[in-house]
Amino acid sequence: MNQRPRRVYRTLFFSFFYLSAFTFGGGYVMLPLMQKKFVDQLAWLDEREMLDYAAIAQSAPGAVAVDASILVGYRVAGIPGAALAVLGTVLPPLLILSVVSACYSAFRDNPVVSAVLRGMQAGVAAVICDVVLTLGRDVAARRDLLSLGLMAAAFLVTYFGGLNPVWSLLACGAVGAIRALLARRKGGARP
Repeated sequence: MNQRPRRVYRTLFFSFFYLSAFTFGGGYVMLPLMQKKFVDQLAWLDEREMLDYAAIAQSAPGAVAVDASILVGYRVAGIPGAALAVLGTVLPPLLILSVVSACYSAFRDNPVVSAVLRGMQAGVAAVICDVVLTLGRDVAARRDLLSLGLMAAAFLVTYFGGLNPVWSLLACGAVGAIRALLARRKGGARP
């Protein structure tokens, strides 16, 4: 095995390890950081690919961060890359939760820890808003009225209508699948 794949594997593993270890709030918070790392810094993906992977990761069952790491890892380095990316993603929370669970009684009643966690909720909310605005801006830039309408409708029926997000996701996925099939049938470009 030559040096380039080893360097790619190492970079892939440690990039996901770092992102997972220092990201608080889950996969939705990791998505913009993954974009900065793999699109802007390393240039392994283009912005459209990352947007597609983010959408697939959110639609697939399981944790968004793990789903996205599988997709990015596979795209960059095949099956070994997917395995290393997943390992890099799940290892930090596993280690952190092991330490926290061993010291749970000390953390549970500590007012400082409780205050820090409440403060982090605001930061997590801000990062999630950034993801929504970034992804929404990309869709708006394409002036795709169907996608914009679906985003607005999904938000309205889920947030104000109380519809379970699973149903909203399934409906949007069905519309997207029908659209892709129609585009393929017409021989058109990717929607």
